[in-house]
Amino acid sequence: MTNRLERLIDQGVGRVPADIVLKGGSFFDLVTGEVVRSDIAIGADRIVGTSGDYEGETEIDISGRTVVPGFIDTHLHIESSLVTPHEFDRCVLPYGVTTAICDPHEIANVLGTEGIEFFLESALETIMDVRVQLSSCVPATHLETAGADLPIERLLPFRDHPKVIGLAEFMNFPGVIHKDSVCMAKLDAFQGGHIDGHAPLLSGNDLNGYLSAGIRTEHECTTAAEALEKIRKGMHILVREGSVSKDLAALIPIITERLSPYLALCTDDRNPLDIAEQGHLDHMIRTAIANGVEPLAIYRAASISAARAFGLRDRGLVAPGWRADLVVLDSLENCRAEMVFSAGRRVTDALFATRRPVAPIGLDSVKARPVNAAHFGVPVAEGETSVIGVIPGKIITEHRRYRLPVKGNETTVDLANDIIKVAVIERHGKNGNHANGFVQGFGLKKGAIASTVGHDSHNICVVGVNEDDMARAANRLGEIKGGFVVVEDGKVTGEIALPVAGLMSLEPYETVRDTLHHLRKAAFALGATLEEPFLQLAFLPLPVIPHLKISDRGMVDVDKFALID
Repeated sequence: MTNRLERLIDQGVGRVPADIVLKGGSFFDLVTGEVVRSDIAIGADRIVGTSGDYEGETEIDISGRTVVPGFIDTHLHIESSLVTPHEFDRCVLPYGVTTAICDPHEIANVLGTEGIEFFLESALETIMDVRVQLSSCVPATHLETAGADLPIERLLPFRDHPKVIGLAEFMNFPGVIHKDSVCMAKLDAFQGGHIDGHAPLLSGNDLNGYLSAGIRTEHECTTAAEALEKIRKGMHILVREGSVSKDLAALIPIITERLSPYLALCTDDRNPLDIAEQGHLDHMIRTAIANGVEPLAIYRAASISAARAFGLRDRGLVAPGWRADLVVLDSLENCRAEMVFSAGRRVTDALFATRRPVAPIGLDSVKARPVNAAHFGVPVAEGETSVIGVIPGKIITEHRRYRLPVKGNETTVDLANDIIKVAVIERHGKNGNHANGFVQGFGLKKGAIASTVGHDSHNICVVGVNEDDMARAANRLGEIKGGFVVVEDGKVTGEIALPVAGLMSLEPYETVRDTLHHLRKAAFALGATLEEPFLQLAFLPLPVIPHLKISDRGMVDVDKFALID
């Protein structure tokens, strides 16, 4: 180590050539806001020189380009990219995302500790620096059957792993406020470390109590007013723009130079098709700038502010001694990555080829019993029927009520009001439970679509206009060991296999991207009107929470009406 440090010092002083020098360009100083013309010298995994002229063993001309620190995605579920961590690495790193802080919550809800071990093993091999937060809410709710249970005793063995940052999003905010013993054990074990938040719409004294548990970050803000209250109370806000949850536009007013030290960026859930069509965090950055955000504010949020929020003290600036995670851009406004460096290594296909493969897991996790049309009947009820109301661009849903048509002794769909059937089918092989209901907002006029990606317990979720197609779609998921399926008139018109825990593909991300394009077209052919019908479907099993004032109630009023299994 001493010899290595001595060499780095000599390279910084200029006594010996640096390993790599980026010459002829500029860098964006996130301290002063200046764009500084300068060479950038790299030694091993760190920057050794700026604001000077350097010689390097390798010299790269970046004339006319601007260098910024690598971007940090502060909260995401890699499983939602539908590819393994290795393919996520290859897909996203070229867009300038050099650090990803992930919560393996999805695979943990299916496979438990085996899923966390898979992610940690993968994180040791990726070129991107993947950091892991330990999933705090497995199972996510008692209202649905999950594949695993992770009490604190099963999380503690991972706490000191070099890739672990802390405890992942603490979704059970009622459990925190009412001091549930399971919640308290987890929070107590991680006091002094990082605890990630998840408390949509929580405010007032209830928010104060939640934060008193040591929770510091939040990605669920959907309005500027909500974000400001949480910032005033010491939270670091992670502005989210995923494939379904799109909060950037609503939070533009808070992305200012003054507030930027308390902001970061995240995607939460984003699929390869959207990444290919729009980008990743780079998409958020150029969209923000196009909507009037000062470049200094958004680039701080994308790097140095994010690093500080999660205790990553070695990255986030283009400065000597800092980790050489660098993105060479065409311009600050366009934010198009022309070259990326991860820990001093130029990102190339050859670099990805140096990674050790990690064997896939959970290839037989879909254990649902076969179903037929009769399984999807809904008995006639007096009066109005509960209907889940989809809100485009949001993962939250509404509880709506309609008087639905009746056929024989069953309640049926109402296409005139865009109301179709929805069902959740237990797929972990535990109890075979099955629940039916109705949903409004998908736009389907025929057929069915189904998925084994169903947050957060990841049972089969299927929506459809007729029961035969719903049964065909659900059964096909078992045949392909998980994924997405589209059925029209009894025929499978589109599908993608996701055999890794029923969540991720074994194929390269390019194949997944192209298949998703075809799958989306197949869904649109059924009349689907949602931009992301499959990811929207994946969030339908989440409980509706119409009342959030909880301190005087003793519990949250959770109305899961159709989908309790």
